[in-house]
Amino acid sequence: MDKVSAGAADAVADIPDGATLAVGGFGLCGIPSVLIEALLAAGTTYLEVVSNNCGIDDWGLGRLLAARRIRRMVSSYVGENKEFARQYLAGELEVELTPQGTLAERMRAGGVGIPAFYTATGVGTQVAGGGLPWRYGPDGSVVNASPAKPTKIFATRDGDREFVLEEAIVADFGLVRAWKGDRHGNLVYRDAAQNFNPLAAVCGRVTIAEVEELVEPGELDPNHVHTPGVFVQRVVVLTPEQASDKRIEKRTVRTA
Repeated sequence: MDKVSAGAADAVADIPDGATLAVGGFGLCGIPSVLIEALLAAGTTYLEVVSNNCGIDDWGLGRLLAARRIRRMVSSYVGENKEFARQYLAGELEVELTPQGTLAERMRAGGVGIPAFYTATGVGTQVAGGGLPWRYGPDGSVVNASPAKPTKIFATRDGDREFVLEEAIVADFGLVRAWKGDRHGNLVYRDAAQNFNPLAAVCGRVTIAEVEELVEPGELDPNHVHTPGVFVQRVVVLTPEQASDKRIEKRTVRTA
């Protein structure tokens, strides 16, 4: 089955207002920037986005945020985006902060059909006990806070320990960026871009992948495929200019 779309605009055209998106990338590494720009151009709004972070003020998901297209974020790290902090503290954006490993496992679990799992991460904190501010009011009061989660004692090799129940994440759409892909949707990520891309790909009901290089079926070594085509519904082939447009989050240089 040939899954190649006519372009990014065509690939995201049926994403409705209010959809939940799982978006790959970490910082600015491996983000599906072309698909994000297509969503921005389409005017899609009131989105809930599941992503490790929300880009920076002028790139990646930060572009959707600045245009007020995102109503809710499920994230782990948000420290590089001043507009994100402003909207959150002003009560304009709902934010569910989740430990990074827990977020990754929630996405993976959603993709493989596991509805929930127990983890020791967050036990004894507001992650388990509830009360984390999800949304503030204009006056700075907390108008929506995280609920308490079920906990349970399990016997482990180190003795009895308490664990907290975390629910899986399944998104309406997954947006990812791959180094190489074929017409069947098999994807290979390069180096650190493996980060959250495989997880966003599996937990999306419909996954759209932008690929820097398209190869024909059979050209990818099956041992090197990170995301099998069964998880991918649409492939967008980038132009050389789009593929090379990669931002550096923080540039640090040595003093001469």
